[in-house]
Amino acid sequence: MKHKDLIARMTLEEKASLLSGKDFWHMQNIAKHDIPSLTLTDGPHGVRMQEEGETQFKGKPATCFPTASALASSWDAQLLEQVGQALGQECRSLGVHVLLGPGANLKRSPLCGRNFEYFSEDPVLSGELAAAHIRGVQRQGVGASLKHFAANNQEHRRMTVSAEVDERTLREMYLASFERAVKQGQPWTVMCAYNRINGTYCSEHKWLLTDVLRTEWGFDGIVVSDWGAVNDRVSGVEAGLDLEMPGGPGTQDDEIVRAVREGRLDETLLDKAVDRLLTLVERAYQAEPAVPFDTEAHHALARKVASECMVLLKNEGNILPIQEGAQVAIIGAFAKEPRYQGGGSSHVTPTRLDVPYDECAKHLGNHVCYADGYRLDTDEADDKLIADAVQLAKTADVAVVFAGLPERYESEGYDRQHLSLPPAHNRLIAAIAAAQPKTVVVLTNGAPVEMPWVNQVPAIIEAYLAGQAFGGAIADVLTGRVNPSGKLAETFPVKLEHTPAHPFFPGEGDISEYREGIFVGYRYYDAKAIEPLFPFGHGLSYTSFAYTDVDVSGERIRDDEPLEVRIRVTNTGPRPGKEVVQLYVGDDVASVIRPRKELKAFAKVELQPGEEKTVTLVLDKRAFAFWDLQCSQWRVESGTFTLSIGSSSRDIRLTKQVQVESTSPRPPVHVHANATIGDLLTDPQTGPVLRGILQEAMQSSPLGGMAEHDPELFEAFIRYTPLSRTATLGGIPRQSIQQVIERLRQAQEG
Repeated sequence: MKHKDLIARMTLEEKASLLSGKDFWHMQNIAKHDIPSLTLTDGPHGVRMQEEGETQFKGKPATCFPTASALASSWDAQLLEQVGQALGQECRSLGVHVLLGPGANLKRSPLCGRNFEYFSEDPVLSGELAAAHIRGVQRQGVGASLKHFAANNQEHRRMTVSAEVDERTLREMYLASFERAVKQGQPWTVMCAYNRINGTYCSEHKWLLTDVLRTEWGFDGIVVSDWGAVNDRVSGVEAGLDLEMPGGPGTQDDEIVRAVREGRLDETLLDKAVDRLLTLVERAYQAEPAVPFDTEAHHALARKVASECMVLLKNEGNILPIQEGAQVAIIGAFAKEPRYQGGGSSHVTPTRLDVPYDECAKHLGNHVCYADGYRLDTDEADDKLIADAVQLAKTADVAVVFAGLPERYESEGYDRQHLSLPPAHNRLIAAIAAAQPKTVVVLTNGAPVEMPWVNQVPAIIEAYLAGQAFGGAIADVLTGRVNPSGKLAETFPVKLEHTPAHPFFPGEGDISEYREGIFVGYRYYDAKAIEPLFPFGHGLSYTSFAYTDVDVSGERIRDDEPLEVRIRVTNTGPRPGKEVVQLYVGDDVASVIRPRKELKAFAKVELQPGEEKTVTLVLDKRAFAFWDLQCSQWRVESGTFTLSIGSSSRDIRLTKQVQVESTSPRPPVHVHANATIGDLLTDPQTGPVLRGILQEAMQSSPLGGMAEHDPELFEAFIRYTPLSRTATLGGIPRQSIQQVIERLRQAQEG
């Protein structure tokens, strides 16, 4: 039966009932109309399907993959798609129709407690990886739910805070990652966030949910609320919110019914929401019958993925990989009781768990010894545990210290208060480094941390929260069975005070002002010439790579033409390895404030020793554009753009300049008495007319002499002088200003 006919047969109450959940994890069913229920459950890095009768946070066993902060460090969309496919298979096996994830919010501040669930500080990287994740999940006949839309950048007062953000910052940064994910991934659902944007709750933000998401981006799925995010249900329906979750007692179906009957809500809006929900049900029930997933194969994938995501931050003296036969001291309680996933709603019950110490022992045999170094139940240092660990480190050839953030430091629901590791971890690392010159630190954390001991330690691996196979993956990387190829998807600052949102994060009361604007992450560090601890895109390898040439498909292009950028990369080292080629774009001279460079394309390439490959990256109009507030569209300004190609945002190996011609008409200058002479002269319509008027007026003006004697001074003087003030300076007579304004407006009208 067509949706239109089915909806016509439904009562107002039945239609309203579909717009809220049946209970915590299920959509409403209507047996009378053969409308089945759908099951939604938490992700995004594992399927958290609740056991019958168990508490909310205890789920059926499922593969716990690395969290988003780790996955993003792979810079590998194909790998993300493989993870998505595995998650989709597990959803099918466990009876889940919609997996809540991935999270595409940008990392505004490293203090956000939920940053482990988000990919990056950059919208291109975040959007590409989110789209790949979505495609993988939905290829299995399971819906993904892109979240949390939008500007959900803190946990502090998350249900009431208003993110005060200008439109250009929203468009270029906080919406851009969602836009890319929606257009390239086509998710079945998008989850709206708890917070407000510029005073309006996301759950009732028509501009966000309808004007931008549906009309501009072409989204054709349903918008679901985050759990408990609905403020006003009727306003939500009007804005484009389809499904309120969770359901059960206390849902607001009767408010929708009453609003329709009283004429406050157009019933056609309700019908559209029901139509979209029925489409979701159809999509979900078209999948093939479920089959059990292969737990061993998925665990092997989790191990492969985790090893691809680990970032080698330092490796002085090439002490890694650990040489065969070396005596290794494994130190730190995290080596035996690892932190491998984040806290809160994404917590997964793993199918199994690899223990780092055990996996290292498998690789290294009887050459491994162990010391706790610190206790897990306290942040304070234990002098005896440190002393025992130091003594052990002295007897070894290499010491590997496992440290990081306990779960109590970062979780859904609250933000971090600082960037420090527990004092016990910092003291242990410093003590081991002083006793053993070959010290390796393995960090397990969901977001950046300060490293006061960074100059004392020759080797550091950022493992992030690497999932249930963390133990096997870190053993593979430490021993060289896997060559690390991860790159940071976020900047690691030297200290909190260097971060862009400091001191505006998390705001005052229910207001969080995004005063840093478009200067998020590396854009800010570049603009302020601040040296980070480790820059965006940084990551070392056990081999080396040379960038030998860059070529473009055209050195002069129109902005509606794609630009191919070809880079030759060679593995100049002794081992097979993978390199992430990063392409940044900067506008050399712009009329608006823009970052020095912005990531616009990237690719991961695998090379054997001595092998050379050409990497081709394609730039479209958006790679050169900014959001023009005056004409409310993406616009490119004609001029010179510098392409910067490198191994990180600070390790630029090649540059190339291209001339780009804009096909977008320049927005006309608003003609009024206080419009500046310079602005009016640069307008193609008003410029020629005003130039003639000025030449005539200046003949008898003191300014005319200045123009003859010192043209540069005259230009600087007149450029920002309002039209009306030229009368005071002996230019256009005051009584003629209005006539000049009319002539200029007529010139614009043609």
